[in-house]
Amino acid sequence: MPKSKVDLYAAIRRDSRAGLSGRALERKYGVGFRTVQKALSSAWPEPRKKLQPRATRLDPFKPLIDQMLRADLDAPRKQRHTVKRIFDRLVDEHGADEISYQMVRGYVASRREEIRVEAGRGTVDAFVPQTHKPGAEAEVDFGDVTVRLAGELVTCYLFAFRLSYSGKAVHRIFASAGQEAFFEGHVHALNVLGGVPTGKVRYDNLRAAVAQVLGFSRQRVEADRWTAFRSHYALDALYCQPGIRGAHEKGGVEGQIGWFRRNHLVPVPEVATLAELNAMIDQWDEEDNARRIRSRPRTVGEYFAAEQPLLAPLPEEPFETGRLFTLRVDRYGQISVRTNRYSVPVRLIGRTVRVMLHASEVVVHDGREEVARHERLIAKGGTRLDLDHYLEVLVRKPGALPGATALEQARSAGRFTPVHDAWWAAARKAHGERDGTRALIEVLLLSRHLPHEHLVAGLAVALKAGALTADAVALEARKAAEADTAAVPAEPEPLATGRASVTSLTARRLAHLPPDTRPLPSVAHYDQLLRHRRPDRPTTT
Repeated sequence: MPKSKVDLYAAIRRDSRAGLSGRALERKYGVGFRTVQKALSSAWPEPRKKLQPRATRLDPFKPLIDQMLRADLDAPRKQRHTVKRIFDRLVDEHGADEISYQMVRGYVASRREEIRVEAGRGTVDAFVPQTHKPGAEAEVDFGDVTVRLAGELVTCYLFAFRLSYSGKAVHRIFASAGQEAFFEGHVHALNVLGGVPTGKVRYDNLRAAVAQVLGFSRQRVEADRWTAFRSHYALDALYCQPGIRGAHEKGGVEGQIGWFRRNHLVPVPEVATLAELNAMIDQWDEEDNARRIRSRPRTVGEYFAAEQPLLAPLPEEPFETGRLFTLRVDRYGQISVRTNRYSVPVRLIGRTVRVMLHASEVVVHDGREEVARHERLIAKGGTRLDLDHYLEVLVRKPGALPGATALEQARSAGRFTPVHDAWWAAARKAHGERDGTRALIEVLLLSRHLPHEHLVAGLAVALKAGALTADAVALEARKAAEADTAAVPAEPEPLATGRASVTSLTARRLAHLPPDTRPLPSVAHYDQLLRHRRPDRPTTT
């Protein structure tokens, strides 16, 4: 049987030309006389007639509702009919007891805007095609993305800077969408593009840039640091309308974020650090130069090649994107930055330090000296501690090391390896709990002068040899450093059978001395004393 009415008409006309009678066609296709006649008279079926709208109990009251809505056009904004007020008036003034509130609400929802348009008060939502000049306009926005970071599923923020003419976009992922990330995203994008747009750059009302929206106009009270940043790079900002209407004004970057998320971040990426993910994003941005946007005749890279020379040059002086804080170190050797806590060397307890907060890291200075650098925490209320910052106090309090939070974080980060644990257990067994732990702390202090991988190699060799002192570990670590052992296994085998030999310090020093070419000493000159015998002394009585 034919699938559609058009197929049915075509089959009937084909069989009729083949010689079948009308009655035979009716029997073959199971249709009536009129259907066969219509098929033979026209190859195209007649359109189905629209049914007349079914009358409802609301129909007699629709003119009254329209009258109320037209009266609202000239009424004060805060004194216009709500759906409930319209329903109450219909019931109280016109006896509309048979209608329901839902019927009135559905009609008003569609009819209110129609009446505004009929009166010339409304606007028809439509998109007007735009032409962008090369090198003049750009759009900026943030979008949230989900990333599996170090085995944990977290929400990060994708910064996008898109040139309107070529469609060239630069992306960066940050742990937050704060002002530091906003600035660093701009700096990275402008450096990649090699210039600054000469015209308007469209933004929504991000808190990083806008301190206050003034009424329903496009005027904004900008954040002070954002004003300074714009002045430094000569950026001309245009702020979109609040809400969904504003999103349509920068639809290019809104669509770009969605496209990038679907094409590069599906499935959810699994990375160890955000720096690793951003390196992948830089590569993806470079590859995207070869794609075409919709029906454009040329690629994004070809359009950008023509647009890039028209960008304004970058300023020579850099802009400090981080936010500076002056904080006091508490008795735990920590500072509090944006609800999170970070460790500093315990020698700074009670002192005031300068903290530079960046989008991805926290840098602490004591005067001109950098004393700590931490990766910025994503969640609120977290703590990030560096075991090295507590070693001076642990030398005096070795019993505090086993339960130290900094030790657990060092284990989780891979800085305190199973080799450390094995050497520590052997040292405690040999020297006792206190002295063995103190020996480990002395080994950890060596990390300030020796690379981590060489120190782990030294621990492994010393453990095999049964050398459970910090001096022996330092000696073997320096041997590994001089041999330039670039790759050390993540988990060496400290408990393998056999004992390794530990070179003595004296032999090691002698091995580095130059060869001695002096002749061997001789005692031949002293032999002549043996040829002359002493005269006998006279005897006395």
